[in-house]
Amino acid sequence: MLNKKMEESMDILIQAYKTYGDGVVFLTSFSMEDNVITDLMSRAGTGIKHVTLDTGRLPQETYDIMEIISNRYGITPEIVFPRSEEVENMVRAHGINLFRSSPSLRELCCEVRKITPLNRILSHRRAWISGIRSEQTLSRKQSEMVEPDPMRPGIMKFNPLLNWNSDHVKEYTEKFMLPINALYSRGYRSIGCAPCSRAVLPHESERSGRWWWEDSIKECGIHAPVRFKPVLREDE
Repeated sequence: MLNKKMEESMDILIQAYKTYGDGVVFLTSFSMEDNVITDLMSRAGTGIKHVTLDTGRLPQETYDIMEIISNRYGITPEIVFPRSEEVENMVRAHGINLFRSSPSLRELCCEVRKITPLNRILSHRRAWISGIRSEQTLSRKQSEMVEPDPMRPGIMKFNPLLNWNSDHVKEYTEKFMLPINALYSRGYRSIGCAPCSRAVLPHESERSGRWWWEDSIKECGIHAPVRFKPVLREDE
């Protein structure tokens, strides 16, 4: 079963590269899924560029695995940061830990630190690759392996691991001895910003450790629409 999944995913990656060349990028957070994709791209011989978002609130363990994966595969990911003035305005208006105050402010924080920087990356690209899987959230079940980006008109999105489950990811990681973020060994199953991620219990869903204080769809807005669009106010 895993070999079939690998073949299917590699075909998608090759299709993305052959169709868009330098116009496609791979957005990686150096999660287990994303490291699988990096390994598959290496095996497929694609020259797809890696990009990653540094929100300014990432765990040290994420920086550690970023360095380990980059050295293993000889890649130099483009690291994209939020614009400092936008972060400063947001924090001035709403506080350093605004994400705990309300769902709308959490989504504002995600927008400033993640969505806007990603949109800058994709503004001069034609396609991108993500590591989402359909079992992760209800909104991701509606995705396709190759689809127009529902959030960004004119951009194509490739989801090569969409039909993989967590066991496939684990099996591949173990089979090819891929390095992983140390937080996985501490009970984390989905890793984002440090204050917005925690370990989960065996009976909890994979993404229940993200923004655990919310009753939400567990999305930041990269892959599914956000519900709120607060306005930044510099004079508050």
